Amino acid sequence: MIGTRIVSHPGRSLMLAAALTLTVMASSLLAQEDAPPATGRGAAGGRGGRGGGGRAGTREFLGLGPTPDEAAAKKGEPVYKQNCATCHGDTARGSQGPNLVRSVLVLHDEKGEEIGPVVKNGRPQGGMPGFASLSADDLYNISQYLHLQVELAANRGTYGATYGALRNEVSGDASKGAQFFNGAGGCAHCHSVTGDLAKIGARFSQASAMQSRFLWPTTPGPAKVKVTLASGESVDGTIRMMNDFDISITDASGHYRQWPRDQVKVAIDDRLSGHRTLLPKYTDADIHNLTAYLVTLK
Repeated sequence: MIGTRIVSHPGRSLMLAAALTLTVMASSLLAQEDAPPATGRGAAGGRGGRGGGGRAGTREFLGLGPTPDEAAAKKGEPVYKQNCATCHGDTARGSQGPNLVRSVLVLHDEKGEEIGPVVKNGRPQGGMPGFASLSADDLYNISQYLHLQVELAANRGTYGATYGALRNEVSGDASKGAQFFNGAGGCAHCHSVTGDLAKIGARFSQASAMQSRFLWPTTPGPAKVKVTLASGESVDGTIRMMNDFDISITDASGHYRQWPRDQVKVAIDDRLSGHRTLLPKYTDADIHNLTAYLVTLK
């Protein structure tokens, strides 16, 4: 303004310079987002040849790998939670074991080629057992679940588009879900829509929570087990702790007992075996249809 004296202040000048720099950076990024995809040599960038503007440009700027396979991640979530969550946390952010979202191995992996061998063989020197019984599909699905967690942590802007599908708003065919429940799925052999599942649609505020429950439900209370010793003696009880190396139980008389796993036979009363059997057989349509059917049971 005319007649106004401007006094220079070193701290204020630094703040102004920083603000101008941030403004220029933001304008540049917005211009990249709005710009049409580049063509010709050098257009592709990052892993998988992603380049150009829009969402692809955002992915490249954030250093993300290929878009996770959402259907595979959906199947991988319960497998991960059964085998890995105790040590690494439900969403791979770490617990007793390290945070996998920040793992260099996970970040370098694309389709399970890095993650799979480590899960399969373990890292005995680090106290991690191997999971030799997991199939190639299981390992791929786990890898995609981990990549989804990396994406959610890195890019909140794609949360709705990416995780919204995984959360599974009701989009299936309820009539086909009823057919699966009473037919190929075999659900009606153990459950009743007028008994244990009566009004189940009213018990869950989110369809995704219900879906997680039937994909990988938890068994209430301690698991029942029969441990057979080398002598032939068998001991019934409830599991206190079990891993690849040891098992400990509270027996029927209330005493604590423990054995090395390789010296006994362990038979667990697994009331969820039907769910485990179905897990690798579900198609994406089966999951959506069954969810849509269960939601109607109110």
